Amino acid sequence: MFSFGDQTRCMFENMARARGYQRIAGMDEAGRGALAGPVVAACVVLDPHNVPPGIDDSKKLSDRQRRLLNEKILHQALAVGVGSAEPQVIDQVNIYNATRLAMKAALQNMPFDPDFLLIDAVKLYDISISSLSITKGDERSVSIAAASIVAKVYRDDVMIRYHDRYPEYRFASHKGYATVVHREALERYGPTVLHRISFVPVRNVYDKWKLKAQP
Repeated sequence: MFSFGDQTRCMFENMARARGYQRIAGMDEAGRGALAGPVVAACVVLDPHNVPPGIDDSKKLSDRQRRLLNEKILHQALAVGVGSAEPQVIDQVNIYNATRLAMKAALQNMPFDPDFLLIDAVKLYDISISSLSITKGDERSVSIAAASIVAKVYRDDVMIRYHDRYPEYRFASHKGYATVVHREALERYGPTVLHRISFVPVRNVYDKWKLKAQP
């Protein structure tokens, strides 16, 4: 059985263990709604007897809380894998399919294969591992919540590094999401290779800049 403060958050994990599964992983993504940067997915197999306290949906935690928990998860989990899909892939296959590709990449980057997956909302059909897609899984499963933290911190760090390359966009502050600051920078400087042209706000600016470039 999983040992965690709120046992309702372990319901899906313990149901899977009752069915004989041992290597139960949670999967979640970060960056699905951003205008720029990759979508990142994480896969986490927690140690049922050593679950870091305080794990929650990453959106409910401060940056400091996420980073502290991320370190504990990386240290105490039995396995962690991370995968991503870049903006060009997102534009080619759409954000939902790109999220699935990132999740499969995270799975491939695990040190061993889980035998059961708990996935936040997304369904993976073309894998051999048994899985369950859970609506609002990051609120209902401690394993999915752990994956949400790892994916969020990993992606935030990617966008912070991009800030050095494109300081005028201030990626370190908004991480590519559609804030006022980001949208104003888009209008002023135009899209970069990090921007998702298939997303309507970026497409509108992209079309304006194409018109400006015409003789």
